[in-house]
Amino acid sequence: MSTQPVESRRDRAGRAARHSGVWVSVAAVVVLLILIVALIVENTRSVKVGWIVGHSHVSLVYLVLFAVVLGWLLGIATSIAFRRRLRRR
Repeated sequence: MSTQPVESRRDRAGRAARHSGVWVSVAAVVVLLILIVALIVENTRSVKVGWIVGHSHVSLVYLVLFAVVLGWLLGIATSIAFRRRLRRR
């Protein structure tokens, strides 16, 4: 005779929800990677960028990716600053 506990409906539904969440995350990462590859393919030309003290030519994809990363980092820094400020009150 087997003495394994029977899985309840609630446990089974929770396990299924976790599996669904993993697949949704995998799909989102795949879509993101496809979009990044499309961005790179479509923006390979070089553009003239004006700096404060001069100009240079940069590949457009590097410029876009730099702007995305910079915006992401500034968003994180802003979030941390607001969180610290709210804790002090």
